[in-house]
Amino acid sequence: MLYHAYEMTHAAISPMRNAARMTRDMLISPLNPMADSQPARTTAAMCEMFISATRRYGKPEWDLRPVTIDGIETEVEPEVVYEMPFCNLLRFRREGAHVARRNDPRVLIIAPMSGHYATLLRGTVQSMVAEHEVYVTDWTDARDVPVSEGRFDLEDFTEYLIEFCQFLGEDGTRPAVMGVCQPGVPALVAATLMAMDEDPARPSSLTLMGSPIDTACNPKKPNELATQHPLGWFERNVVTQVPWPNKGFLRRVYPGFLQLTGFMAMNLDRHTDAHVQHFNNLVKGDGDGAAAHRRFYDEYMAVMDLAAEFYLQTIERVFQKRQLATGRYEHRGQRIDPGVITDIAVLTVEGERDDITGLGQTEAAHRLLTGLPETLRAHHVQARVGHYGVFNGSRWRGEIQPRIRDFIRANYADESAADESARDDKVARFPAA
Repeated sequence: MLYHAYEMTHAAISPMRNAARMTRDMLISPLNPMADSQPARTTAAMCEMFISATRRYGKPEWDLRPVTIDGIETEVEPEVVYEMPFCNLLRFRREGAHVARRNDPRVLIIAPMSGHYATLLRGTVQSMVAEHEVYVTDWTDARDVPVSEGRFDLEDFTEYLIEFCQFLGEDGTRPAVMGVCQPGVPALVAATLMAMDEDPARPSSLTLMGSPIDTACNPKKPNELATQHPLGWFERNVVTQVPWPNKGFLRRVYPGFLQLTGFMAMNLDRHTDAHVQHFNNLVKGDGDGAAAHRRFYDEYMAVMDLAAEFYLQTIERVFQKRQLATGRYEHRGQRIDPGVITDIAVLTVEGERDDITGLGQTEAAHRLLTGLPETLRAHHVQARVGHYGVFNGSRWRGEIQPRIRDFIRANYADESAADESARDDKVARFPAA
């Protein structure tokens, strides 16, 4: 009933939203002689705030800017290269002979399935695409997947990653893999399974960024919320069925609107201040400030539903039982021991002020990699950034991305054996903490 109540409420206020939109447009129209008056600007701002708070936010576009490659401005366009029921694999195509000559490393960026769309990584992709052949997992809103496609859980997530790596490695190239936030656990599990099978498409390097490998290390509010209640509480209180007429009618999901509520509750004061400032900017006519606010919240408010099986397994296996960190993680009955990894370079990245994945949670991966040489591992803590700043923003562009770029290139599988000593020298710049 929860999802139905949400949909009915959204439909019920549609007339009010339309009325607010018409009022705003009338007040700000250049044909209105009072448009620049204080009462008109204030009323229009109030209408804008109501519209923003009540409208449905669709999946954002990528809208990447052109990048300069070898001095040539190059357009970047996403294209679907591999389709699966719960995820499309996107390639960010860069046209031109100058691109083909570069033979840039092939990088699979695993977007988090935690409520937001993969476009949350727009800044991540923008910084990587000039020097890499970038692929991104574009997860599908579970409410758009018919129940006939079956369930989707943590093990399916892992197998999707393996299949994507095998697709990218069909020509014998071992891709580099980046897991941002939540995918850290299934990414490490997938790498372990591929190492156990000696899969020729196993990653050449694995970068884990703000990932909850061991949530007992410096737990934050999301970790505490996940352990305050037994698993049954989450199933009874936050899992519901997709209502008609969505394609996923009757699929059990964790709704995106509940996840968004949780996100905003964590930093309610900050969001409140941002909206108050936005209102003031609208009244003052500060177009730049208002546009920046809209860009951020158009992305932040766009959320997707998660398959119930995936959500509940993540709560139980990653946050409550810490199965990977404690050596009890199994994939379809097969125990997972990352200690078997010997030739997949691993870089872990954390933010000093991360309030979602605390310091040490991602670094914990190195304790599990008992068979990995020191020359193939590195750890970096970025000063003065929170969770979002690990993969976006000025410090991501100026400090974190160059480090990841060098790490990927130092360990890319296309390097010849003759370059091995040079590779070790490069990796040595980033010693494990």
